[in-house]
Amino acid sequence: MILRTIQEVAKQFNVSTRTIRYYEELGLLNPNRSSTNQRTFSKKELAKLKLIFRGKRYGFSLEEIKEMVLLFDYDRTGIQQLERTVEYGEQKIQEIDGKIAELVQIKKEIQQLQGIFTEKLATLKGEMDDE
Repeated sequence: MILRTIQEVAKQFNVSTRTIRYYEELGLLNPNRSSTNQRTFSKKELAKLKLIFRGKRYGFSLEEIKEMVLLFDYDRTGIQQLERTVEYGEQKIQEIDGKIAELVQIKKEIQQLQGIFTEKLATLKGEMDDE
């Protein structure tokens, strides 16, 4: 079994060692310790880190990520983890759909205003040319 040091893991994921220690403090990670008390990360811990970073990328909170990641430790079938992940995913999709609808509305409003302002500008410039 290949174990990696915190420095190797930080470099692999392009994060600081402090970030990794923070995730450990939150209970998201549980690295082994060497005889010299150095953190060593197994494949399982590296997989958890991948899930953490993926979850952050998709906008999940650390609490949501923690719940999803740690569920596998309680249910080795992975069923509960997948069920909860699907639930959170559905919520996130609804959130994203709401944001998209809001942005589309804002875009329409800006386009309308831009049209009004463009016409007004043309009118004002035309009046200045007439003088």
